[in-house]
Amino acid sequence: MKRQGGRGRRWLRRLLWLPVLFVVVTVLQVATLRFVDPWTSSFMTTRHLQAWARGDWGFGVAYDWRDMRDISSSLPVALVASEDQRFADHFGFDIQAIEKAERANARGRRVRGGSTISQQLAKNLFLWSGRSYVRKGVEAWYTLLIEAMWPKQRIIEVYANVVEFGDGVYGAQAAARRFYGKDASQLTAAECARLAAVLPSPKRYSVAHPGPYVMRREHAIEHQMRMIGGRGYLERLD
Repeated sequence: MKRQGGRGRRWLRRLLWLPVLFVVVTVLQVATLRFVDPWTSSFMTTRHLQAWARGDWGFGVAYDWRDMRDISSSLPVALVASEDQRFADHFGFDIQAIEKAERANARGRRVRGGSTISQQLAKNLFLWSGRSYVRKGVEAWYTLLIEAMWPKQRIIEVYANVVEFGDGVYGAQAAARRFYGKDASQLTAAECARLAAVLPSPKRYSVAHPGPYVMRREHAIEHQMRMIGGRGYLERLD
């Protein structure tokens, strides 16, 4: 009986160490990617596994990292204008956007949630798809780590490189080559606005064959890009 009790206490101590291990591992992950460019993401890995599960062994994602200096400055501005206009000011969570979305949902209107670029990056880079309180909690933790350990310039740089712009097309360079036949540095403001217009549903909406909804969003994003200061907006992120 004593031996069983001792074994139980050892397992309890190990379980109590799990939160500490989680904190250490996640902090090291985020700290490393502050300086090291990610070679893949959780979402890219998931796409590979899904393809292999259905027997599609030839499937491959399009992903080609580019530093911020090699991406058109219009693209981060377009992403902010489209996804998170308070990006420069919040600490990972846009409380006003969350409250607005909750009020709209309470009235029965379907609207996009209040997720920020930092939250979306945390999800794309580290997490799995799905909707659960556990996943949202882990997403919030990673979001706080990213905001605490990375400058805003790094956040938008990584996001522009790992966000999905088309089915299996990840990041600015892969999207620029696939849809416009040019490098990411050569993208025009209108092209950047269209790339941002298909988010967050790149499988539903197409950059190559935009419908009326995407075209309306593209024009609205171009307008918002000018409203937030255009390329000069990036100076606020220094």
